[in-house]
Amino acid sequence: MAPAIHGQGEKESLDRLLDQWHLAASRADFGGYFGPMAQDAVYIGTDASENWPLEEFKAFTKPYFDKGKGWTFKAVERNIYVDPSGNFGWFDELLDSPHMKLCRGSGMLKKENGQWKIAHYVLSIVVPNALVGEVVKLKAPLDDSLLRETRDR
Repeated sequence: MAPAIHGQGEKESLDRLLDQWHLAASRADFGGYFGPMAQDAVYIGTDASENWPLEEFKAFTKPYFDKGKGWTFKAVERNIYVDPSGNFGWFDELLDSPHMKLCRGSGMLKKENGQWKIAHYVLSIVVPNALVGEVVKLKAPLDDSLLRETRDR
């Protein structure tokens, strides 16, 4: 069966790649962080305005990394899936971060020239259901402003 051929070994490779990617960010290692990303990668951050094509994300990140300022996320749980062809994978992860506490990451990976690359990544802050009402009240003015800007485009 094809999934067994690409199953566990591919999942372990992807797990290591994601751990190394997060480690590179914590070390502000520009090459180590962007090397595993696909040429057409997209990074979606926690702010509604953060939908970064790779080159824009690099430009945004470089000044921080140049100053030795990265960000630290450590996976506490991760689910990895690989398609039967072994050319695409996707994942979700629960992350712990000193500056953002619990977050979720999810993404898609693909093979480019035989190497796994991160093609799409989404980072989101975990909000406990009991706090959603308070969080919505806090962010409503900013959300409303962004929605107005979006409509006016």
